[in-house]
Amino acid sequence: MNPWVLIDTEPLPDGRGDIRLIRRADEFSIMLGTIALMNSRLSGSEEAMAGLSWGRIRHRTTPHMLIGGLGMGFTLRAALAELPAAARITVAELMPAVVAWARGPMAAIFGTCLDDPRVTIAVSDVGRLIKGAKASYDAILLDVDNGPDGLTVKTNDALYSLAGLKAAKAALRPGGVLAIWASAPDRAFTKRLQHAGFLVEEERVRANGKGRGARHVIWLASNSPARPPTAKPKPSGS
Repeated sequence: MNPWVLIDTEPLPDGRGDIRLIRRADEFSIMLGTIALMNSRLSGSEEAMAGLSWGRIRHRTTPHMLIGGLGMGFTLRAALAELPAAARITVAELMPAVVAWARGPMAAIFGTCLDDPRVTIAVSDVGRLIKGAKASYDAILLDVDNGPDGLTVKTNDALYSLAGLKAAKAALRPGGVLAIWASAPDRAFTKRLQHAGFLVEEERVRANGKGRGARHVIWLASNSPARPPTAKPKPSGS
């Protein structure tokens, strides 16, 4: 068996540790200590998050989607495959090294998605983009931790707090959806979403997208019931 080889190491912004990019043949993994944050062979649940989110705003012709966390680009590629040509996708990635890995060692995985005209990469804290927005996004997808707590960066805790969820709700257009990926259920967090005023659904999806692997959780929280396009009135006398 091929051994894992260290490609690069990057310290976390808050100094609590490092993330590492490792490779074994054509397989990549991003690690935080002994925790695998993501693996290039397990993309099913991240892809499902993009598809499930788009399914709830599919009637919109010029949607704007905010994706928190670039990672290995699973969610971004799935969104690009679904969203129309007039869509906009902003990807907020806190760590410049992750963007460099996407354009460097993992370029074959990312393909041309970073150069798609619909895509803007913002090297920024996704929480800052959310707080600075008002009814700006049709969907906000958060895949920056393994669940609703700040695993990678402690300041991410604010994303999942009641105040953070209310900020996300305000950043969404009416009928918009907040999607959050997690490795396991969390009943307290479901209640917190509801307390923030969201209509909440919880989906269980497989890690590899082929009916195998661990079951992950995706919360889909709408800030109000979605409204389909208004039908044009019929001409009088018809």
